[in-house]
Amino acid sequence: MVAVRIPPNFFGIPFGLAGLGNTWIMAGRNGDVPTWIGDALLALGALTWLTVVVTYAAYALPRPRTLVGDMVDPITGPFVSLAVITPMLLAAQGVVPHDLALGRILVDVFLALTVIYGGWITGQWIYGRIDIDQIHPGYFLPTVAGGFIASAAAHLVGQHTLADVMFGLGLICWIVLGSIILNRLFTRPRLPAPLIPTLAIEVAPSAVAVLALFARNGGQIDIWVMLISGYGLLLVLAQIRLLRLYLTLNFAPGFWAFTFSWSAVATVALHWIARGEPPGHRVYSYLVLAAITALIGGIAVRSIVAAARGRFLPPPAPPAAP
Repeated sequence: MVAVRIPPNFFGIPFGLAGLGNTWIMAGRNGDVPTWIGDALLALGALTWLTVVVTYAAYALPRPRTLVGDMVDPITGPFVSLAVITPMLLAAQGVVPHDLALGRILVDVFLALTVIYGGWITGQWIYGRIDIDQIHPGYFLPTVAGGFIASAAAHLVGQHTLADVMFGLGLICWIVLGSIILNRLFTRPRLPAPLIPTLAIEVAPSAVAVLALFARNGGQIDIWVMLISGYGLLLVLAQIRLLRLYLTLNFAPGFWAFTFSWSAVATVALHWIARGEPPGHRVYSYLVLAAITALIGGIAVRSIVAAARGRFLPPPAPPAAP
């Protein structure tokens, strides 16, 4: 059997499914939907993660230069981190509620791997040569998303000091990397078409930071939640201006960059709706849930259709010259 070469951004597929599962879990806790739906989506995310990891490893492990090349590549390197961030999220949301001891072990293992890879790739960015035009919002993934998700996961398993340390890691990296990324987006030429979907990741840091704060304070809307949510609202509204650009793109696996980013925003919105309980709050919750499910479900269906037509995987590399 010939091993299939898949790019690291395929790790965004189970990451997006895990995000959707997290949104449905939140809706279930609010009493809006059955909780088993969120658990089923998390199980699907876990199965997809395992499939992507096994497929990627089957090709990369016999060819160490492939793995190293993906890690040091300034475009693909950030996406490799999702291989360890996704199972940490799945363990925190899908395992901890059913088996705290096992969940804590899984969270700790993948949290450690997340921090190790985040430190390694930060060193790589310092050591290696990166052209400013190669930087994209995916640079938030290893340390910003990794730090905030690790913080929320650590709180869920009762490791509150570790959770605060991880929140600090994510917050400072967000400040530093956010400035660099926005400088690149503001002042340099537009991202190439395959990377344009990563612009959706701009909405993720504030949303994931708020989710980490909710895990810390028991879901209360305090001053820190309001401050970060305000900046998050700005970036969500900024995406409206990008709709025209998104609509010019041909469908590609990179569209999975929309999934976790917007599922995190949807989960925060459900928190706010549940706490504020405005008139008709259940209707608002169902609208949010329907919108995010339609978005991610639509991307999943398009992916399946593209795969059936042989247009989802990148073309195989030409054989090496003898």
